Amino acid sequence: MGSFREMSKEELQAQEVEVNKKYQEFKDLDLSLNMARGKPAPDQIDHANGMLETMTDYHAKDGLDVRNYGVLDGLPEMKEIFSDLLDIPAKNIIVGGNASLNLMFDQMMRLVVFGTEGEKPWGQLEKVKFLCPAPGYDRHFMVTETLGFELITVDMTPEGPDMDQVEKLVAEDESIKGIWCVPKYSNPQGICYSDETVDRLASMKTAAKDFRIFWDNAYGVHPIFEDVKVKNILDACKEAGNDNRAYYFFSTSKITFPGAGVSIIASSDDNIAEIKEVMTAQTIGYDKINQLRHVQFFKNADGVRKHMQILADCLKPKFETVLNTLEKELKGSGLITWENPKGGYFVSVDVLPGCAKRVVELAKEAGVALTGAGATYPYKNDPKDSNLRIAPSYPTVEELQQAMDLFCVCVKKAGIEKLLEQA
Repeated sequence: MGSFREMSKEELQAQEVEVNKKYQEFKDLDLSLNMARGKPAPDQIDHANGMLETMTDYHAKDGLDVRNYGVLDGLPEMKEIFSDLLDIPAKNIIVGGNASLNLMFDQMMRLVVFGTEGEKPWGQLEKVKFLCPAPGYDRHFMVTETLGFELITVDMTPEGPDMDQVEKLVAEDESIKGIWCVPKYSNPQGICYSDETVDRLASMKTAAKDFRIFWDNAYGVHPIFEDVKVKNILDACKEAGNDNRAYYFFSTSKITFPGAGVSIIASSDDNIAEIKEVMTAQTIGYDKINQLRHVQFFKNADGVRKHMQILADCLKPKFETVLNTLEKELKGSGLITWENPKGGYFVSVDVLPGCAKRVVELAKEAGVALTGAGATYPYKNDPKDSNLRIAPSYPTVEELQQAMDLFCVCVKKAGIEKLLEQA
């Protein structure tokens, strides 16, 4: 296909007639498909159904009856699995409930209410700013926005956040207190942070003594096409002499059941002690029955790795459908660029500036729900109105093919409209 951007006005008008005809054909199909969120499909979740079989033993390895009170920070055997899986000492792990987002919010609230390392609680400061690499995860941005922080957008590069931007900002402004990071198969671009990026985050000079990295390794064991090793942020911080800089989050939401998984927060010895001190007042402990259920199902970290290979086999044809359709329908069109992720849950695309909202609107009118335009930026404000996140996981391959065919028509329609406006 030739680039639409090189066509004359007359050629664009002729293409518009064809595209409008195809678009109407899709509208006539009365579709109802959803590519808006990264939800695991029922067939994926089914692979963990063995966990729902009746438990015959309610006792942890040390004899504890998990139906009763006790154990603030998680069963030792659950910690061991996470320790082996993520290469983090078990003593530096606290096991939470079903949502790592909950742990992130709780940790943010502890900093707001109590502060850390003797510094003034963030809630008592006149202004708190937080760095948000974008495109990024909308729910991260929502947490810090809800708490009244000022969100500062940082550009993403193929190696992670633009570290020249990050280093300059944090060195000059002590009201910048932290940064959100999704280091492996980032949401939505599928970027994996380079060793240099991890080291620079760990060692950079910050004006704020209590600067914190919120390291959400949501897709840490979620390869599809290739497993990429990302350097351990906790080790990097320790090597740099900034032991307490990072909070590490992970969960089994996209491993077992999104609504009934197990999450963790991991950090330095000092941070873990600080967290437990407040947690003791907050809770007796999280759901130990669910933790033991996970332990009995997986047995060890290798059990998790084998399970993830099964899930990768579920996801691979879906990602191939998305990428192959983009390649077939839009390569060389000049209307779109996209990432080819090696794992994770999303495919990120950039349409012509000023077209993302229009693509979402057109898709919706024809029966396909996409993630809202702007959702991948702080305050839902994509300055170029160009980034869109495709979530292939939930529809069947057949539904996905239909949705992607329509998506490509919407990209063409919105792009041609924009080019004709400018002609």
